[in-house]
Amino acid sequence: MARDAVHLALDVNSLTDQLHAQGLTTLQVHSRATDRHSYLLRPDLGRRLDETSVSLLQQYSQHHYFHHPEKNIDLLLVIGDGLSSTAVSQQAAKLIAEIQLQIPPHWNLGPIVIAQQARVALADEASELLNARMVAMLIGERPGLSSPDSLGIYLTYNAKLGCTDADRNCISNVRPEGLVYAAAAKKLLWLCAAALRMQCSGIALKDESDTGSFIAVAPASLTEG
Repeated sequence: MARDAVHLALDVNSLTDQLHAQGLTTLQVHSRATDRHSYLLRPDLGRRLDETSVSLLQQYSQHHYFHHPEKNIDLLLVIGDGLSSTAVSQQAAKLIAEIQLQIPPHWNLGPIVIAQQARVALADEASELLNARMVAMLIGERPGLSSPDSLGIYLTYNAKLGCTDADRNCISNVRPEGLVYAAAAKKLLWLCAAALRMQCSGIALKDESDTGSFIAVAPASLTEG
């Protein structure tokens, strides 16, 4: 079961249809790993977008945000197949629906980026190209013997090429039998609010979401100037 989850291709069309049904815009991108074989053997290729995807995101940003900086993305969501497309297929759209229910109304999510043959760091490049304040990569985690459907979330503030794991906050085991969608969304948005306030993420940002308090702050576009 675990081996199947690693090699099974993500049904991008089905995922796209689910997100469109939620009223969301999607952008489909691909890493520099051309197939699953190269993805598994060359992790570095999965961390970077291919040229076509870079061009797509540049054009989208130019059209939507260059002349309207007030519409810049506060939280960009990138969905990556990672090491378990099963997790993405089963959990990602449901988690995003919960995020939409809980997110502050003045925050701009922007388009949902769906990335194939993706590693976590690919979200950094996507975020930089779209000039997002924060990015959360929703990605299939390495399957365990009993849990091939576990989704991970990696949050990075002011992400750009060169960021490391030390710059990220991780939320793991998102699935009905683990961290349920509502709890995962609450934890993510707590971290996002804290990241905006402290202007950092990763080891510099301590996760205290379990205390029950929520840090309510406006995104930078509403607090600057």
